[in-house]
Amino acid sequence: MSNSSNIAANLGTAVVTGASSGIGAIYADRLARRGYDLILVARNRARLEQLATRISNETGRSVEIVAADLNDDADVRRVENVLRTDASITMLVNNAGVGAASPLVESDVNKMESMIKLNVVALTRLTYAIVPGFVARGAGNIINIASIVAIAPEILNGVYGGTKAFVLAFTQSLHHELASKGIKVQAVLPGATRTEFWDVAGVPIAMVEERGIVMSAEQMVDASLVGFDQGELATIPSLPDYADWQTFESARAALGPNLSHTKPAARFNVA
Repeated sequence: MSNSSNIAANLGTAVVTGASSGIGAIYADRLARRGYDLILVARNRARLEQLATRISNETGRSVEIVAADLNDDADVRRVENVLRTDASITMLVNNAGVGAASPLVESDVNKMESMIKLNVVALTRLTYAIVPGFVARGAGNIINIASIVAIAPEILNGVYGGTKAFVLAFTQSLHHELASKGIKVQAVLPGATRTEFWDVAGVPIAMVEERGIVMSAEQMVDASLVGFDQGELATIPSLPDYADWQTFESARAALGPNLSHTKPAARFNVA
């Protein structure tokens, strides 16, 4: 929408999904101010157009929009095609997702399937679409928005926790496979954040705010981008000491030598 040639910094193009509001819209704003041109993806064309106009006017960056429902196979394929063919793309922010708070037995299984399709399948397909180009160019950045329920699935709906555990595991695997190829990845694990998530999940935000644990979406994104700059693989914006995460990961890694043997452990008393 705006020619970015007058801007000194040019970090390439960032694709942000779920960009029309909340966390995605803030990522779009912050990345444009850092020097990225943008491709914004979301269902709501009117919101996208309004956001794109504002960001372009305020930053001078080029901002394109792709109105797409990532629960729709044809729309996912359209976004995949953009990721495969636009060599200017240097960052993908997989933010699009949906949550739930109700227990499994009270949940609509069709809605749970849709959640898996958006939170897991679409994210996976878009990542697969962009990675070959990143590998060929020897550089690229992927930010995957997970949640603290990835490591604390008992907090909210179990299917939601499962999808975010996938996002974390997938990001860790990507780092293992792609770090040596110049690709930087990050999983962001927000706690309770002030967004439209709670309306969709069916929990009034006021109920959560009473507990004194809700962070603003702006602070959450700003902290997560600092974590990205500092090279954190997994960023929990509310975590005071990153060493706690490293301790958590070290405990997981310590299981490694005993995860697979030719015989059951002696504690099972299996002859």
